[in-house]
Amino acid sequence: MPLNFACTALLLAVLTAIFVGLGYLVAGPVGMVIAFVVAVAMNIFSYWNSDKLVLRMYGAKEVDASTAPDFYGIIAELAKRAELPMPRVYIMHNQQPNAFATGRNPNHAAVCASSGLLEMLSQEEVAAVMAHELSHVKNYDTLTMTIAATVGGAISMLAQYLQFSMLFGGSRRNNNGGGLGFIGAIAAMLLAPLAASLVQMAISRSREYQADRMGAMIVGNPLWLASALRKIQGLVRRIPNEAAERMPASAHLFIINPLTGRGMDSLFSTHPSTENRVHELERLAREWGMTDMPNGTAMRQGPAPSTGETYPGPWTTGVGSGRDDEPRGPWG
Repeated sequence: MPLNFACTALLLAVLTAIFVGLGYLVAGPVGMVIAFVVAVAMNIFSYWNSDKLVLRMYGAKEVDASTAPDFYGIIAELAKRAELPMPRVYIMHNQQPNAFATGRNPNHAAVCASSGLLEMLSQEEVAAVMAHELSHVKNYDTLTMTIAATVGGAISMLAQYLQFSMLFGGSRRNNNGGGLGFIGAIAAMLLAPLAASLVQMAISRSREYQADRMGAMIVGNPLWLASALRKIQGLVRRIPNEAAERMPASAHLFIINPLTGRGMDSLFSTHPSTENRVHELERLAREWGMTDMPNGTAMRQGPAPSTGETYPGPWTTGVGSGRDDEPRGPWG
């Protein structure tokens, strides 16, 4: 817990310094003071409201035991196992399978899964993914991640403003004069968003391994999460998340980087290699004496490799019938 709070403080300090530095480049000392005041206000606002902003940005809808009984029941059971208060539960209608958690502490937490996740993964895999997200809640990682998303996004927007300012009229600040100020502004415009991303990456990568391990302990089987990570990674590369593409500063919130649907973003990915994460989970399973996925074919969903038979996901009413009229999600 103290380490997480220290990481949060370091993250906020670095991101605030970047933001204030950009303010100086935009409007000199006055801009620096204004940026500092704005940064303090933003940090306070983010602490209390960043979870609501992120959920609204992804169009997430809150569900309960009556509107999504199966999914809600999974979260309730996992929260009980993790000795956590019941979080608010959301579903975002997005075909990319993914999930995230948000909130300033366990008493004000929310977990969110995409409709694609619920449709494409088995019940065991969904449970493993959500256990991973509840691990972030338990470790207070969500505080860091949601504030980082808000402040990182603001840095990107301010860098874009600096770019437009230089294109249309140039910098109004001539105190330092000459080409050095211009070169410094160019460097800041390019490097500030990158620096913010690197800070987010450094904090996020180590926490993903920790959340993987704790999530496996909560759900009781590391191989369920390993299977889910493999499946999500393969599907994310083919299904873009448009909302995440518009707000890349929020990419670190998700269990798998949502930006891998397009572009070259893996170089500075906020997530460790999925292959490495799976390797660690399989090693943990061997430590626990597990050698294979339990329940055999019950863990599969979609066409079977040899026969084309369809296995049911957790939200179908039939058993392997694959009828088109069966509900494919808890929303009907």
